[in-house]
Amino acid sequence: MPVYLQIILLVVVLFAIVILMLYMGGLAVQRTCFKIIAEMEEARAFKEARAVELQDERKNFFRVGFKNIRPKALKLLIDDGLVIKTNSGKYYLDKEKLAQAKAQLDSKNTK
Repeated sequence: MPVYLQIILLVVVLFAIVILMLYMGGLAVQRTCFKIIAEMEEARAFKEARAVELQDERKNFFRVGFKNIRPKALKLLIDDGLVIKTNSGKYYLDKEKLAQAKAQLDSKNTK
């Protein structure tokens, strides 16, 4: 096999690996978001009075890796408006936004 074909093949394989890793990372964040929502639903944290404490930052700053994606998932939920942070640092679900998100997810899965 000529060298230029080997180089092109290597670039294509590396590109495919990077895309696969990004996709798997996105799936992990999505799964973690669903877990956070399920935990909050189980605790019935739909009002500020029933808000729960969640880990919103890394416990150890120097420990870098893929295992602690919970803070990132929580930030995404807050940015989407599904989770609301209280002044006391606790979190609760916005019931209306959650219903809209579930309806959107159901309509997406039925297509």
